[in-house]
Amino acid sequence: MKTLLLKKDEVRRLIGMTEVIDAVEEAYKAFNSDQVEQPDYIGIDLPSPRGEIDFKLGYYKANEVISMKASSGGFLDNPTAHGVPNGMATIFLFDARSGALICVMDGSLILGLRTGASGAVSVKALARKDARKITSVGTGNQARMQIRAINEIMKIEELHAWDNNRDTLFKYKTDIESEYGIPVIMANSKKEAVEQADILITTTRGKGSLVEADWVKPGTHIVAIGTDQRGKQELDPELFRNAKLVVDSISQCTEKGETWHPLDRNIITRNDIHGEIGEVLLGWKPGRESDDEITIFDSTGMAIQDNTTASKIYQNAVANNVGTFFQFFE
Repeated sequence: MKTLLLKKDEVRRLIGMTEVIDAVEEAYKAFNSDQVEQPDYIGIDLPSPRGEIDFKLGYYKANEVISMKASSGGFLDNPTAHGVPNGMATIFLFDARSGALICVMDGSLILGLRTGASGAVSVKALARKDARKITSVGTGNQARMQIRAINEIMKIEELHAWDNNRDTLFKYKTDIESEYGIPVIMANSKKEAVEQADILITTTRGKGSLVEADWVKPGTHIVAIGTDQRGKQELDPELFRNAKLVVDSISQCTEKGETWHPLDRNIITRNDIHGEIGEVLLGWKPGRESDDEITIFDSTGMAIQDNTTASKIYQNAVANNVGTFFQFFE
């Protein structure tokens, strides 16, 4: 058996955002249908100026593939000191029937794509049908991915954006308007941006000031992306007191996600978590039930998302003869 190597430019050519959204939706449904084995992921936080590295492992019974992803972020000195990006990811796919390594692929783009797609899936399930205004708190690569994905499923009339770096914010405005033709209003404050939102996306590294509860208007859907480890936080815990909370994984979000904070403050209990998004997508639990509800999707990211997305890329690569095969096992 040979192993396929896929580089970043090859991965980019092998999948589009619509396919990724479908793969993430499949992942969430599979997770709640007893089709997935997914151990708790391991994260290592390294001393500054280094960042963090996470390892996520998942087995999907339907495709008989085991995936393992190693992803790093926050290595701020990397470009100058080591000549590599400050965040990277690699995905390994194993045939679950034999344990053989069938594919090694760059995972940096997949990480961005499937995280962006998760926001879009939550918007379909939980946002108001008449939602048109999006606010982005944070304007980095993942903020762009969220817009790329959500733009596939709804009409975005305007985008309000805030970042504590005005140069970064201006570049975000220029890029989004150029690529998608969506007008971007640069907010003078985080409060000003949040007050405009039908859909609020938070994609900071989760270590700055919080989105305050009284800034968020009724009917807002919140996509909380930035908190995936203890010590990170983007939202005022009081927001959770009267909101409908949907998570990707209860076990992960209560330990490492945004959900941990209101639990720790006794603002909510585990029983106040409405459910996992796979349960909503399968129709086992309702999504949005009124236009005044504030809904929160706490996304910590799951190995099964990498599995379904990377497996689709692998299938597309084999079908289109893309990548390089090498003999890994004699």
